[in-house]
Amino acid sequence: MTVIRSRHNRRMHRFPRLPLPVLLSTFALTACTGIAPRMSPAERAGVHVEVPAIQRPQGETAAWWFRDGAAQAAARGAMAGRAKNLILFVGDGMSLTTVAAARILEGQRHGGSGEEQRLSWEDFPATALSRTYNTNSQTPDSAGTMSAMATGAKTRLGVLSIAQTAARGDCAGARAAPLLTLWELAAASGMATGVVTTTRVTHATPGATFSHSADRNWESDAEMPEAARAAGCIDIARQMIESPFGNGPDVLMGGGRMHLMPATQRDPEYTDKVGARRDGRDLVGDWLRRHPGGQYAWNAAQFHAAPDDKPLLALFEPDHMQYAHDRPRDGAGEPTLAEMTRAAITRLARDAEGYVLLVEGGRIDHANHSGNAYRALDETIGLSDAVRAAIEMTSADDTLVLVTADHSHTLNFVGYPVRGNPILGKVKGAGGEDGSPGKFALDALGLPFTTLSYANGPGYAGASDRQPEGPKRYEHWVEGVKPARNGRPDLTDVDTEDPDYLQESLYPLKSETHGGDDVGIWARGPGSEAVRGNVEENTAFHFLLQANPRLRAALCAKGLCDANGVPVTLPAPGDFKPR
Repeated sequence: MTVIRSRHNRRMHRFPRLPLPVLLSTFALTACTGIAPRMSPAERAGVHVEVPAIQRPQGETAAWWFRDGAAQAAARGAMAGRAKNLILFVGDGMSLTTVAAARILEGQRHGGSGEEQRLSWEDFPATALSRTYNTNSQTPDSAGTMSAMATGAKTRLGVLSIAQTAARGDCAGARAAPLLTLWELAAASGMATGVVTTTRVTHATPGATFSHSADRNWESDAEMPEAARAAGCIDIARQMIESPFGNGPDVLMGGGRMHLMPATQRDPEYTDKVGARRDGRDLVGDWLRRHPGGQYAWNAAQFHAAPDDKPLLALFEPDHMQYAHDRPRDGAGEPTLAEMTRAAITRLARDAEGYVLLVEGGRIDHANHSGNAYRALDETIGLSDAVRAAIEMTSADDTLVLVTADHSHTLNFVGYPVRGNPILGKVKGAGGEDGSPGKFALDALGLPFTTLSYANGPGYAGASDRQPEGPKRYEHWVEGVKPARNGRPDLTDVDTEDPDYLQESLYPLKSETHGGDDVGIWARGPGSEAVRGNVEENTAFHFLLQANPRLRAALCAKGLCDANGVPVTLPAPGDFKPR
């Protein structure tokens, strides 16, 4: 096992330093060792933070959410953490059902019955449940949920790292209500930062780290209404590259290069595609100029050849990266999420002050939206491989790793299948609490059914303008859907384990929806013992923040902490920009 211990590593490059006397006294507490001792009973009991009683939801504000999240983390003992490095893994749309089904699929691929398999994070010592609702939506979206985890305050559906006072699409409101993110705070405090995803790097989850937008879809200037541009709003891609906090992301990997390329520039991989930007900006060039010696890669060969002691920008597709299942058909080649995670940690760990890293398995969500359980589970297994890589490269003594999802999906796991039944297959077994374990279970119409199904989405049996009545196949864009005249299809001779099979859905939608149920949080490293119980999603930010002495000290130096040193006051982003 390779363990990167940052005290032996040289700096990747210099970062601006905050003149924070508080840092000195804070670090003096842990100067002799990076090892965080197991919590004493007193520490586990935590620190009490007063939270004002309000009428909910009308009394909720960003400041209240921030203090309430701080209270939840501090009460559980997060302030006892002494983590130098912070890694947040987000399985986008990774419901608990998706986790359970993915573990079984991985186990069955290894020749086991599957149920006993454990994904890499399921061996972590700490777990909690996270409530994912947005401030204006019972069932959330990825923009509002990641904003909660990035800023410590919940917000609306569809916006990125701004307070809930601004409505979606309200440029002026968004400009008046930005929320400081953990990645911005880290960059401004001299730490290295990284963002790794399988989606476009400007998509909702990665976009929430270094941008503030009234609409998650404003990924380039071409996606913005003229009124928003005239009012001074800047697209997400520009904000990610031009961030005033430190040098912005030192490592940025994923897809979505079209949003960083001018419309006059042809894509290097697909001759029929060009950049999306209308303003003529070459943001790849801008990033390279901002990071002297930094490398840009758009294919696997360039990625593997890039020096590991320099900043890295890697954009492997004009749009999202390929699904893992489809990656072999990519002529230019793409790395796995695990390979990107290793590359990010190798570079970031060279910084003596530590790092904050986001790794997103973003296409779990997309496959669930498509009603395709095979790809959703396969992408989840890919995320598990990435988490395993991070565990192998870091030490639990100085690196806090959190694994969670931003929201759920409507994937169902049902039907009393026998032990070891193929998770993507038809149910063999009782089908009820009585029955014959050797035959297909049958519904009340006498038809077999699968273990996995969706409550809604493109797998509905009725005919559409694109596919006839009956079982559906990936990728099915639902248009002109008609009622299923013959009811459920007979799946007896249908290969439901085929990667392109779409699980049945109860009612038709072009895109399967998110779910509103809680998701899991799994944690390992300094401060992880605080991760327990049932918490609001924005508490994930405070688990990370409170476990890192440097970031805590940066906020305390601005007078944002209580008498116990807990950051409880919502920080103003402008206070952390260079003067």
